[in-house]
Amino acid sequence: MSLSVSRRLAAVTAFAVAGLFAATTPAALAAPTAVAAAPTPPDIPLANVKAHLTQLSTIAANNGGNRAHGRAGYKASIDYVKAKLDAAGFTTTLQTFTSSGATGYNLIADWPGGDPNSVLMAGAHLDSVSSGAGINDNGSGSAAVLETALAVSRAGLQPTKHLRFGWWGAEELGLIGSKYYVNNLPAAERAKFSGYLNFDMIGSPNPGYFVYDDDPTIEQTFKNYYAGLGVPTEIETEGDGRSDHASFKNVGIPVGGLFTGASNTKSSAQAQKWGGTAGQAFDRCYHSSCDNTANINDTALDRNSDAVAYAIWNLGAATPVPPGKSFENTADVNIPDSPGAAVSSPVTASGVAGNAPATTKVDVNIVHTYRGDLIVDLVAPDGTVYNLHNRSGGSADNLVQSYTVNASSEVANGTWNLRVRDAAAQDVGYINSWKITF
Repeated sequence: MSLSVSRRLAAVTAFAVAGLFAATTPAALAAPTAVAAAPTPPDIPLANVKAHLTQLSTIAANNGGNRAHGRAGYKASIDYVKAKLDAAGFTTTLQTFTSSGATGYNLIADWPGGDPNSVLMAGAHLDSVSSGAGINDNGSGSAAVLETALAVSRAGLQPTKHLRFGWWGAEELGLIGSKYYVNNLPAAERAKFSGYLNFDMIGSPNPGYFVYDDDPTIEQTFKNYYAGLGVPTEIETEGDGRSDHASFKNVGIPVGGLFTGASNTKSSAQAQKWGGTAGQAFDRCYHSSCDNTANINDTALDRNSDAVAYAIWNLGAATPVPPGKSFENTADVNIPDSPGAAVSSPVTASGVAGNAPATTKVDVNIVHTYRGDLIVDLVAPDGTVYNLHNRSGGSADNLVQSYTVNASSEVANGTWNLRVRDAAAQDVGYINSWKITF
């Protein structure tokens, strides 16, 4: 960074696309049947990620103790990553730029296939500061992204979206490499990005679990992952605008990512929920010579490496949003345990001409310990009820699913509600978010 799993996780990962269903009256419709599931994200081997870190450490040791821009250690780092990706079947591009009188390098790797008009990219800066090997900052993010890319190859993944990975140079000098990449993308190419995911310092030795809050869909994907682990998260603020995601965000590309903390001090409340040492920096070796292979928390690195894959698999396989306007509510709404009353989460649609389409899309994201208790309805502005989920799914937890609703008899504009009721006792949860697309 520059200066300026459990049953629950498996359930959160389950992501089905429901079939189109119709009604002969405005009454509640039959629950749709899920017809396809997204591929299950892999468990990224921690040993593999740490092996990459060992290689980066060796590269630094053999090249003056660092991997900084313009130094031999950085070029050797790029060559190491590129060789791994070339052997795994990626199409790689080495992009050069000049900064501070020295040649810099970005490495771009494209996985064959996927929609070329919907690009999902994950990236990390590969350079260190000149004072050390930069194993947490940012060998950790670089190694996790590399191993996730190799896992894509091992799985022969065929995502809906086109997958791209990037390793940036000269981040420590002011995001120079990522700015160069973005600024040299034609406007038409920028418009093809569905999102950019950034991973900078994800193995801090006294870690926190921070999630970028820039794009709601990306943010919720990471929140879902951590909810599955039972690990609380906080919004990332320390590095806001100080890592490569800012280069993408500044040109309107949706961004998100993870972070485990740098020089800020861990509070007592944070130590209570995450462990570690209160009153101590998340990374006492930030931008120092001690940022070596001993400066890594294995648990944090393992969790976050799996989170990289979780996001790539889920966001990369997501069904493209059909043409039309979307309206979303991302506010958490607690669902009381039975016999509590139903709760509603509203969204107000405006500026949509005429009636809703016969293929109105409803994306539901509910965190709950037993989805077989839930009754979930879409309630139209005139009160018509469309049942989406009626106590199916058995003992699995969480409901993360897309539904297609024939709402063509409804005027699109107005307030729509997602209504949820817990029909049996002993399990709790909340509406994380939902979205309607016309």
